[in-house]
Amino acid sequence: MKKKPSVEDRIVQGLEEFADALESGKDIAGRFTCRTIVLNLEPSEYNKSRVRDTRDILGASQTIFAHFLGVSPRTVQAWERGEKTPMPIACRFMDEIRNDPQKFRRRFLELATPKTAS
Repeated sequence: MKKKPSVEDRIVQGLEEFADALESGKDIAGRFTCRTIVLNLEPSEYNKSRVRDTRDILGASQTIFAHFLGVSPRTVQAWERGEKTPMPIACRFMDEIRNDPQKFRRRFLELATPKTAS
């Protein structure tokens, strides 16, 4: 009875076949299963009220929200006054907060520690 190759052996064999195909210059897509995916990562636009609404989802002060996003408190203040608009990366982060508020509330609470008196 012939022994079935181990998972490790099958992985190595597959990688060797892939390396051979790369070296040969042949069309890899015709020989191997290749998938292409596209992520819709275009951030939403955020005006002053949308920033404030997102902050309210967490129940955070401007300062704490700023720290959570990795920006300065003055930046959040400027967003909420409508003086500046958030950078795309901040908008993506706020999109994620709005997409799964429970997850970010839990995470926010995990990070929160009471400040002790000096």
